[in-house]
Amino acid sequence: MREVRSGLWHWQAPHPEWTRDQWWPRDVSSYAVDDGVRLLLFDPLAVPTEILELAHERESVVVLTAPWHERDAETLAARLLAPVFTPPPDTAEDLVRKYGVEPEEIPDGWHSPDVAWLLAEGGEAHVYAAGDRLPIGVEAFPGRSPNDLVLWIETLRAIVVGDALVDFGRGFEVPREVLQHGVTRDQVVQRLRPLLDLPVEVMLPTHGAPTDRAALERALS
Repeated sequence: MREVRSGLWHWQAPHPEWTRDQWWPRDVSSYAVDDGVRLLLFDPLAVPTEILELAHERESVVVLTAPWHERDAETLAARLLAPVFTPPPDTAEDLVRKYGVEPEEIPDGWHSPDVAWLLAEGGEAHVYAAGDRLPIGVEAFPGRSPNDLVLWIETLRAIVVGDALVDFGRGFEVPREVLQHGVTRDQVVQRLRPLLDLPVEVMLPTHGAPTDRAALERALS
């Protein structure tokens, strides 16, 4: 774990679902932001002891960039009595649109397993979408898809990003591996270009290490 700047921490941990057949690296990133009142945990996995100790002194909040990035969210929400902010999980229509699945291949009544524990069991869920200003000092911007979003933390001039911008070992980029059915890299870049209008100083990818505005500019060029 390291403190990227005052009140902002980064750490990495092996993803529990990773296998050698995966095209993404084993270690993924999580972040914590302390504003003196709240402790925001972004896509948290294997939270360090020091951060957990701080969490008990703050109003802890779990924030997901995408519903499939839930990682340790369920355990932390129960342990810390923390609300969870998440984009909505995929619907059957999303499977058709995003992955090219034929409608007849989808079982009747299908529901995504992502954050099902949160939405079905009555946890403190806050579902958000692009354009929303969350009451925790975060603004959501469009990302790769309607539920893979980019989060702007104005007080830190920092952006947290899930799968839309990553570093899989080739540098910070829009990765070809996660382009969805019928979507091109150029289309994703156009969705992300409004980020360049923000006074961004720090980029916080959950696949890769923290980087800077110059890396964002290169990725969107």
